[in-house]
Amino acid sequence: MSRAGTRDPSGSSSSGSSASSGVLAVPGVPADGDGVDAAVPPAGDQGAGLATPPADGDATRGPRPRPRSGRAGAWAELLRLPALFTVPGDALAGAAAAGARPGRRTLLAIGSSLCLYEAGMALNDWADRAEDAVERPHRPLPSGRISPAAALAAACGLTGAGLALAAAAGRPALAVAAPLAGSVWAYDLVLKHTPAGPAAMAAARGLDLLLGAAATSGGARAALPSAALLGSHTLAVTAVSRRETTGGSVLAPSAALATTGVLTRLVAGHRRTRLPAGRWAAAAPGLSGSKRAAGAPDAGDVLTAALGAAYAATAARPYFHATLNPSPPLTQRAVGGGIRATIPLQAALAARAGAPATSLLIAALAPAGRMFARRAAMRKVSIT
Repeated sequence: MSRAGTRDPSGSSSSGSSASSGVLAVPGVPADGDGVDAAVPPAGDQGAGLATPPADGDATRGPRPRPRSGRAGAWAELLRLPALFTVPGDALAGAAAAGARPGRRTLLAIGSSLCLYEAGMALNDWADRAEDAVERPHRPLPSGRISPAAALAAACGLTGAGLALAAAAGRPALAVAAPLAGSVWAYDLVLKHTPAGPAAMAAARGLDLLLGAAATSGGARAALPSAALLGSHTLAVTAVSRRETTGGSVLAPSAALATTGVLTRLVAGHRRTRLPAGRWAAAAPGLSGSKRAAGAPDAGDVLTAALGAAYAATAARPYFHATLNPSPPLTQRAVGGGIRATIPLQAALAARAGAPATSLLIAALAPAGRMFARRAAMRKVSIT
C-alpha cells in the first residue's frame, strides 16, 4: 500500500520534497507524460507505502487552476480516488506469495488497505495545509472546500475502519495492520521530510503486501521476499519524488533505473512455483499447451517474463530520461512511471508465486485505473 503511491505504497504527494503519504507509492497517480493524461499510482502510496506522484502543476508554469467541483468532488480530490487501483494488488500479491487462494479474508485485507491508504491521503494534506496554502492554494484544504478538522477526522475514522477490517480478518492480519497504520501516521507527521522518509514509505508498502498474506493464510513469513522486492521499488520511486519540483538530481533516477533492472531480473528470472500444465492452461488460456518442445519455457515462465517486461518498460524509460535531463518535468514523469509500474510489478510477483489467475486479475486493474485518472484530469481535478 504504499502510496504506487506513493501516492505510492503502499502513496499522496504533499510537497515537492516528499513522497505521497500512505500505504502504497509507491504508498499516487501522477500525470502522464503530457501532463494531461494521468495514470494510476502505488499503493504510493497510502499511508502504507506508495510512492509520491508528481507535484501539482508544472513547476515552470505555477499551480493548476482551482478545479470546479462540488463537495463530493473536493473529497474525491483530497482522497485521490483513482490512486486506489494500485492498492488491491498488494493484498492479492501477498496471498499469492503465501501460497493461498484469495478468499473472504483477502477481501477484508483489501478493504483494510484501502482505508489505511485513504487515511494517509487525508492526513497528508492536513499535515501540509500551511505549505499547500503557499504552493498549492487550489487544493481542497487551503481553498476552503474542506476544513482541516474534517480532513483530520476522516484520517482518524479511516484508520479505525482499516484496523477494524483487519481485525475481522483475524489476529495475524491485525498484527500487521497495526504497524502499517503506525507507519502511515509516522510518515505523514514526522518522517516525510527526513532522510528516513523513503525507507518509511517502502516499509509501509511491504507491510501492505504482508497484510494480504497474513489475512489469507494466517502467516506472513512466506511473503517476506515479495514484500522486500515491492518495498525496494517503492524506495526507489520515493527517493526520486523528493526532487520532483526542484530537479537537479541525477543520482536518484539513475539509482532507480538500476533498481528496476535488478528487480526485473529477480522477479522474472526465478519463478518459485511451477503449476501443472493443465492448471496453467485453465488459468491463463493461450499461454500453455499440451505439447511443448523440450527445454522450452512453460506458461508460468512466459507470463512472469511478460509481466516483468511490462514492469521494466513502464518504469525504465522515464527514469532514463530523468537521468539524462533531471529537470522538474522529467523528474515528475519519472515518478509517474514508477508509480504506474507498481501494478505490473504486483502482477509479476503473483505470477512468480505460481498464481496465474491472480496475476492477470491484478494486471487488469491498470487500464481501469488509467481510465479513471484520465477522467479526473479532464475535469481538472488534481489526483496527485
